[in-house]
Amino acid sequence: MAFTKQRHAKSDDVQDDHEWHSSPEYSAEALLSSGGHGHTQRRLKNYQLTWIGFCSGIGTGLFVGTGSAYANAGPAGMLLAYIVVGIVLWCVMQSIAELATLYPTAGTFPHWATRFIDPAVGFSLAISYGYCYTIAIASECSAAAVIVSYWTDLTPAVTITVGLAAILAINLMSVSFYGHSEVAAGMVKVACFLGLVIVSIVITSGGGPDHKRTGFQYWRNPGAWTEYNGVPGSTGAFLGFLSAFVNASFSFIGIETVVIGAAESIDPHRAIPTAAKNVTYRIGFFYILGALLISLIVDPRNSDLVSGAGNANSSPWVIAIANAGISGLPSLVNACILISAWSAGNSYCWVGSRIIVAMTTDGQLPKVLGKTNKKGVPYYAVIISWLFGPLAYLSLGSGGASQAFTWLLNLSTVAGLIAWATLCACYIRFHRAMKVQNVSRNDIPWKSAFQPYTAWVGFIGATIITLVAGFKVFLAGNWSTSDFIASYIGIVIFVVPIIAWKIVHKTKFARAHTIDLWSGRLETEGTGFGPPYQRQQSPEFLG
Repeated sequence: MAFTKQRHAKSDDVQDDHEWHSSPEYSAEALLSSGGHGHTQRRLKNYQLTWIGFCSGIGTGLFVGTGSAYANAGPAGMLLAYIVVGIVLWCVMQSIAELATLYPTAGTFPHWATRFIDPAVGFSLAISYGYCYTIAIASECSAAAVIVSYWTDLTPAVTITVGLAAILAINLMSVSFYGHSEVAAGMVKVACFLGLVIVSIVITSGGGPDHKRTGFQYWRNPGAWTEYNGVPGSTGAFLGFLSAFVNASFSFIGIETVVIGAAESIDPHRAIPTAAKNVTYRIGFFYILGALLISLIVDPRNSDLVSGAGNANSSPWVIAIANAGISGLPSLVNACILISAWSAGNSYCWVGSRIIVAMTTDGQLPKVLGKTNKKGVPYYAVIISWLFGPLAYLSLGSGGASQAFTWLLNLSTVAGLIAWATLCACYIRFHRAMKVQNVSRNDIPWKSAFQPYTAWVGFIGATIITLVAGFKVFLAGNWSTSDFIASYIGIVIFVVPIIAWKIVHKTKFARAHTIDLWSGRLETEGTGFGPPYQRQQSPEFLG
């Protein structure tokens, strides 16, 4: 069944006298408020989405958070944790990229849950995922304050204020400016990581000032596995492996946000599949290779890895550079980490605002919150999302910036994992509906691999990681009420809105034979699919 067999009427938001027309290559069918489309404009170019997909969300988790994972799990434990979480993420990305290519709608995630599972789940996912990323703004600003403490004892309030002001300013500009900012930050991240790869190879080969050749010596002594919390034998090694899960998950959370850009992409049918494919290289390059190199250059028993400094002083890369006697580079790496933190906070504000826009298109929030200016910026949504950023001022409390960062990290990580599982469930229901309604996947713009098994692996994997994320509080002598709440409150925040929405609105679970598989698609005349369309009075595409 080709896409062209079904057409949809224009929404009330598009006046009859507005003629939709094609670019030189495409004709128009995507309509405002139809199938989840909002009022944002399509201004993100393909190369910008490519960079966002390859580098967005890379912050302190990669450069600093790997330290504690390595100390707790050891070389093999950390490497295995990153591989396992990487496989889960790859499965998630394959699933949601197929959906985003077919339905490049505003906010994407909560709309899919509303459409393919239950409006109550869509509402809850918007709440859960929205707070995941709006809180993450605060966590990255808190991290920036910690990072700056590497150079100075300047009060964290100054760093947080500067970071929050920059994030708000960028997000209130055109999404194309946001794209440019992410490309620039992405180049810095890639250049920094390439430099770290080269330095790591030099250090492990004995090319540093100390001429100490490390090779795989830390895999032999103290060994490939670390016994967690003093628990002996294979049980301790397994617990160390589990402990690396949260750190690995935090490092990966945020990669999936590139598909949210589908609603503002000039050409989502090409850009999103490309971004999904690039995730494979990103996982291998930044995380798997990074974990392997760290295991070659740093002793997992180094106390600085778990010092809680939160800046370059606890980064395994910087520790190795300092131990090798290389001067000057630690400050440069710390500067790159700072840029990464600010970039991550910037992208989290963008994601949070688009989730709000998605809720307005599904009638879960007043439509005025999705209102945009002439550049297609949903300024009300941006401001609401940004207002969670000042939670970073928790850094000024008695626990300091490091403690605030840890609390916020746990909250956002669990919410992100729940979102991964829910999004895979969306794909599973979509795939089932396609089969029941006898719609061939050969007719869609891009097919992901090994479906629906890929989605099932992502769903089960993300669910398991969510449930074991707070395992350490159940170990003898480790109980902490605050840690337990931080680890599992995300589940409560996800479940309660579902129950409340169903009680109030009495929604029903979407049945495969009635799921809407058509509205919200972008169609090219004569082929059934293709890039988005342009409104006559606007120089830009609309989302």
